[in-house]
Amino acid sequence: MNSTDSTRDARSLDPRISKIQRLVGEWFQEHQRPLPWRDPQTSAWAVLLSEVMSQQTPVSRVEPIWRRWLDLWPTPADLAAAPTADVLREWASLGYPRRALRLADCARSIVENHDGQVPRTYQELLALPGIGDYTAAAVVAFAYGERSTVVDTNVRRVLARAIDGDALAHPTYSAAERAFARKITPDDSGDAALWAAASMELGAVICTARVALCEQCPIRALCAWRAAGYPEDEHAHKRTTQKFTGTDRQVRGKVMKLLREAHGPVLGAQVDLVWPDAAQLERCVGSLIEDGLIEQDGEAYSLPAS
Repeated sequence: MNSTDSTRDARSLDPRISKIQRLVGEWFQEHQRPLPWRDPQTSAWAVLLSEVMSQQTPVSRVEPIWRRWLDLWPTPADLAAAPTADVLREWASLGYPRRALRLADCARSIVENHDGQVPRTYQELLALPGIGDYTAAAVVAFAYGERSTVVDTNVRRVLARAIDGDALAHPTYSAAERAFARKITPDDSGDAALWAAASMELGAVICTARVALCEQCPIRALCAWRAAGYPEDEHAHKRTTQKFTGTDRQVRGKVMKLLREAHGPVLGAQVDLVWPDAAQLERCVGSLIEDGLIEQDGEAYSLPAS
């Protein structure tokens, strides 16, 4: 265990942790955003959808698409029976359309293995297609109100600043960091779910990566980063900013948009107009076919028929 890990282990016993959790929880109960999936009547399926859709995507873009999906497919069985082309078309601009296919796979698994009901346990959720550690833990906490350790980039940043005095969390989510997050998760299920939601919200709207709104922060008096004079990110040289313009991701997105908006198959000549670099376009079209996101029939392309 390195020095940082040792410090964290010692600090996890500090009563300051419980005070931080209490203050953040109180702040959340008063200031949380009225996101529709936070309604107590929201189904576990709707919560699962919101968590998958919100990955690396602003809430403002997620909400209308989330509502549309629930109108069309209010249960896993509904999505499991939906045509693949419709699923991809309704995914719209959320990015990474493979997530839409994985959600359909997830729905089919829920129907086939769980009688159409979203499972309640972390291990069962983790076994579903397309469901990772974060999403499984989030569904346990936010859909079922059970104790689980929910950690996303926002939570990691809050803990790094408030507890360790670092500007940002380490680029790699380590086993020691994971163990620390588990250790400080409240024992009571309700308290654990509140801490998960509240710490995520604090990182999303107050303790953001770009700007820390410290004067609005409920734990500014307890924050180690603030007390240390806001030291700069010591891992800045290890972080890479993902560009979008000119990447294969942008090209794939343009091809998908063309096919989503088409009323039938699209000729290759139309696809050719999407991007000036013919070699890059060909590579991207090939990868979309390989990923099962589009189909080719002769000189025409379309979304999967089924």
